[in-house]
Amino acid sequence: MREPGTQMVEATNGSSSPPTALLERLKDYGQEDAFALWDELSTDERDLLVKDIESLDLPRIDRIIRCSFRSQGLPAVAAEPVPESGVSTVEERTLDERDKWWKMGLKAISEGKLAVLLLSGGQGTRLGSSDPKGCFNIGLPSGKSLFQLQAERILCVQKLVALSLNEGLAGFVPIRWYIMTSPFTDDATRKFFESHKYFGLESDQVTFFQQGTIPCASKDGRFIMETPYRVAKAPDGNGGVYSALKSSRLLEDMATRGIRYLDCYGVDNALVRVADPTFLGYFIDKGVASAAKVVRKAYPQEKVGVFVQRGKGGPLSVVEYSELDPSLASAINQETGRLRFCWSNVCLHMFTLDFLNQVANGLEKDSIYHLAEKKIPSIHGHTMGYKLEQFIFDAFPYAPSTALFEVLREEEFAPVKNANGSNFDTPDSARLLVLRLHARWVVAAGGFLTHSVPLYAT
Repeated sequence: MREPGTQMVEATNGSSSPPTALLERLKDYGQEDAFALWDELSTDERDLLVKDIESLDLPRIDRIIRCSFRSQGLPAVAAEPVPESGVSTVEERTLDERDKWWKMGLKAISEGKLAVLLLSGGQGTRLGSSDPKGCFNIGLPSGKSLFQLQAERILCVQKLVALSLNEGLAGFVPIRWYIMTSPFTDDATRKFFESHKYFGLESDQVTFFQQGTIPCASKDGRFIMETPYRVAKAPDGNGGVYSALKSSRLLEDMATRGIRYLDCYGVDNALVRVADPTFLGYFIDKGVASAAKVVRKAYPQEKVGVFVQRGKGGPLSVVEYSELDPSLASAINQETGRLRFCWSNVCLHMFTLDFLNQVANGLEKDSIYHLAEKKIPSIHGHTMGYKLEQFIFDAFPYAPSTALFEVLREEEFAPVKNANGSNFDTPDSARLLVLRLHARWVVAAGGFLTHSVPLYAT
């Protein structure tokens, strides 16, 4: 292969043909059409195209496209309900268990064994904003953004840990916060944190890293060209966190710091309990590789993914609502009276660091991504093609053991996905859920409200 510097000289010297070695590499993977408009490009545009192609890991991308296309339509192992023994339900959880898990969690946090992992690559496009979604203000009286709400909850846990230690803050290790951004949100996210002085956290306990991008592909697996000199690319999904942690060597960084557990969540939940000691204690007590907080499905047709078991005794995985047969979605467990498939995935997960290493290697080896058919901006206008994505829940089939931990929807799940005026998951609905929870806390503590807030949904 020709040295990159040689290719650049040839391109910028206005060569009448693409760099030979680079063209041959593209031909090896059936992607030579990326140079189809070479003759129409200016010298600068040729330079940009060569740089763009050189930035791609062609063998890896080819493997991902081939494996992902090949996996489509393959029969999945039959979905079985999650065994009752694999779920800690709210009504069966005793005060003694909660107290034990709380203390176990606080102890592990005090020893620096927990880090928090935030998935924050998305923009607030559906909310009418081009800013990172975490910058969004849902309209609380305080005017706090989602980022600020979550940062202050980390501060709160740190204070609780300090109170639990006889020696106070002596020897206490601040909770590390790893924040995954995307090429579209990274700069704005960093500036937002800097301008707000990291919301009271120490700047060196916050680490930003970017998820990757994958070229968009046509239905025959060829790259879609966004412009004559740039391949169309899209973020690789929130499941891109695994490869991003590995490639950025952050998994090694965590190990060096003595981190053993990762609390992972999505940015668009206004009620997320970040670094929840009880959940961590439960996770440690069960000795599993992965765990997830779940809420009960509200009704059979609710558009949420649910946890299932893949075959009798198989691993747990998440099935999207569109993939679950309607007859299964509405089936009732006659013993419990609940839906047979009732445990909704709300992107609140806990992993061991060892398991994250295993997942990063396993997903890379298998190279199977979800294909999302979309209109892709291209040189031919908006073209139907595929964005290739991995999801955070793709990890669960690799887990030798997974435990589920039920939480109450009204206490821990207030998604912010759609603009006000939509039917669900709006800033207004999230704000009301936050206010209701805080109002209930005030009343439970013996206080009273000067303004009327409905305590529960009606």
